[in-house]
Amino acid sequence: MKLLVLPGDAVGPEIVGAALDVLTAADSAFGLGLELEEAPVGLDALERLGTTLPDETLDRVFASDGVILGPQHNVAYPPPDKGGRNVSATIRKRLDLFANIRPSRGRPGVPAPAPGIDVVIVRENTEGFYADRSMALGSGEFMPTDDVALAVRKITREGSRRVAEEACRIAASRSRRLAVVHKANVLSLTDGLFRDTAFSVAEQHGGMEVEEYLVDAMAALLVREPDAFDVIVTTNMFGDILSDLTAELSGGLGLGPSINAGRERAIAQAAHGAAPDIAGRGIANPTAMILSVAMLLDWLGLKHGRDDLRRAAGSMDRAVDGQLADPEGRTADLGGPLGTAAFGSGVASRISA
Repeated sequence: MKLLVLPGDAVGPEIVGAALDVLTAADSAFGLGLELEEAPVGLDALERLGTTLPDETLDRVFASDGVILGPQHNVAYPPPDKGGRNVSATIRKRLDLFANIRPSRGRPGVPAPAPGIDVVIVRENTEGFYADRSMALGSGEFMPTDDVALAVRKITREGSRRVAEEACRIAASRSRRLAVVHKANVLSLTDGLFRDTAFSVAEQHGGMEVEEYLVDAMAALLVREPDAFDVIVTTNMFGDILSDLTAELSGGLGLGPSINAGRERAIAQAAHGAAPDIAGRGIANPTAMILSVAMLLDWLGLKHGRDDLRRAAGSMDRAVDGQLADPEGRTADLGGPLGTAAFGSGVASRISA
């Protein structure tokens, strides 16, 4: 099993390093036989190779079974024609990673606005209003004059169908409750197509309890009744926004893991950004990155029928819970005394087969 490591920018190498400490412990405890390789990416690659995503790195992405991707400092990248390729967006598009899966769960002892929350947001990942990935050529955002800016929103039946299938698969493994979130009252054609397709897919999964919500109502309800929802499926931009909300409700973006999954490959990628203001200080919380790697192992275990990968993923998740439950085992953003590396070492020491 080959995993490619792309450290990213700013705090990326720090949190990825901590996650790799935990992954190495799981690899040893469960005899996973993982092969880890690293490739240049981001600002480091730009300085040395003239591009944030070298073609050689992209080739190695295709040759791997999964990718561990640190956050990118995209606002510091030059324009694409100067080498500033959006690493995450390019990989998602080239690998057709159509499902962004973002769970948010209250962790034992962690201060949180909604400690009982346990929700998974399944976000369509390849179309919608995201101008940099919704077109085969060109951008979905353009200016016909200097004073007019337009954006095209693309929703397809196939894009809606496959993300709904993924959401139903996840719901079937949990409580069989699915919430379809849209704004079809004003986006009647695009969100209407998404909603109707999602309901059609859910009907094919017997015993699925399906409800629909307008996105603004869902935002309010998540604050009021965060533990009333289980699996939420929605379009690209709505999912991006709602998943940040649920991460904060669970204790903060530093706890928010995610994977971007397609049919053949997936990448582990924390939901938060590169945090350049604290880079190099060793204080970033690596929880989201560690949990993202655990999600990747679980996804690979399902795809390849390997229970050892799934058991290792579960051990990593439990080890994070154990570490966070100890007030002296947390990072500074959660009121604890530990830095990034020490937190990773603490989680690694709790891994058990």
